[in-house]
Amino acid sequence: MERGLLWLPLLAMFFWLAWQGSKEYQKVEAYRAWAEQFERAKYDIYAVLGQKGNNITWGKPTPKGPIKLETFSLVDVQEVRLLIDGKSIELERLPEKGRTIELEFLFSKGANSVRVPFTEIPLAAEWGKYLQGALQNLQLEQNQ
Repeated sequence: MERGLLWLPLLAMFFWLAWQGSKEYQKVEAYRAWAEQFERAKYDIYAVLGQKGNNITWGKPTPKGPIKLETFSLVDVQEVRLLIDGKSIELERLPEKGRTIELEFLFSKGANSVRVPFTEIPLAAEWGKYLQGALQNLQLEQNQ
């Protein structure tokens, strides 16, 4: 009888882990369907991000699909910065660790900035480099 009582918490933990895994799988599947409309997209536990042309859309992943979606245009962005623990970081000198990792989009019209959270520094840096390049190309086109 005692052995059965000892295994009961392990059984409960197994079912809890299976339920959590099922929820995460549903999030990924909902993201996959959502991401088909974009040229480039990313998923992690903090945020989803998609780019189509000059428009950037981001939101929070859920099992039923992304929520709190926001869209803005790179035309309105003045600068893209990588923030780690609230400090701006050069993309060539990445730290190994950080508690909060975000891409910050600063708008040219004095509006508030947008911060998109990431779980991994290399992924955020890759997106930062790509979007900085896209922003520079867009600014060059506008100046010609």
